Amino acid sequence: MLAPAVGHYVFQRDDGQPLDFIPGQFIQVHFEYADGTPAKRSYSLATIHDHTLDPGEAVEIAVSYVHGGSATALFQDLPVGGTLSVSGPYGRFCLMPADSNRRYLLIATGTGVTPYRSMLPQLETLMRQRGVEVVLLLGARTPAELLYGDEFRAFANTHPGFRFVPCFSREMPAEGSAHAHPDVRQGYVQDALPEFAPQAATDIAYLCGNPNMVDACFEALKGFGLGVPQIRREKYVSSK
Repeated sequence: MLAPAVGHYVFQRDDGQPLDFIPGQFIQVHFEYADGTPAKRSYSLATIHDHTLDPGEAVEIAVSYVHGGSATALFQDLPVGGTLSVSGPYGRFCLMPADSNRRYLLIATGTGVTPYRSMLPQLETLMRQRGVEVVLLLGARTPAELLYGDEFRAFANTHPGFRFVPCFSREMPAEGSAHAHPDVRQGYVQDALPEFAPQAATDIAYLCGNPNMVDACFEALKGFGLGVPQIRREKYVSSK
């Protein structure tokens, strides 16, 4: 469990082949409702590896539990060694090779941060090769709900060009706790955005997670002068 209502799942293809994908893409899990009606749910891939060197075999996702949700029941009842029917990968929420920006603003809430976890090797390469700076703003209600926070903090500690800024809307970390840090902010990610002075001449922004957050940050970024091509969005919508 990553959080009280979020599970981390690791799969392998049953044919033993790797699932090659571009960081930022997602898979679709196919299942049936109780009445036999087909259904599917989309999950961003959280797998970390350098796809240019090793496509790897792990298929990692974070699943947010929804009370009464059919997909939630599917995952909660899935035993170790159980199988799922999956298609993909899909999606274009990816870092673009042609980008020439000087900074990425990566903004997420909840499980919307999983694409950025898979992008870490690519970001490391971009920081090394062309001096890109990266700011990750991650929103959560409480420290207990901060997903992959230890991993992002460890990455920031070893990569000066990467800044990790958790934003807590309800409860701040206790002084001296693992999540207490000068870069922690109180409030929503859109509240912290002006601190980083987005600029059209230098920045590309990625928005992933709660639709209200995505919409609010999209409007804020346009207000700072970023054009629509510089703002890449993916909304997460819960469904039962």
